Amino acid sequence: MANLKVTLVKSTIGAIPKHKRTVEALGLKKMHHTVVLPDNAATKGMIKQVQHLVKVEEA
Repeated sequence: MANLKVTLVKSTIGAIPKHKRTVEALGLKKMHHTVVLPDNAATKGMIKQVQHLVKVEEA
């Protein structure tokens, strides 16, 4: 199964609380922090919700 490399590129300071919780649930803690997540429907849905805050690459 493929993996996705997700990096937080924009701060969550001005984001709505739901987006802050989604970023935290993805495992991103601070700016430029990168995590490798499985490429599945749940992960893609979370990424789509905060796509303006993250950068996604195939790993």
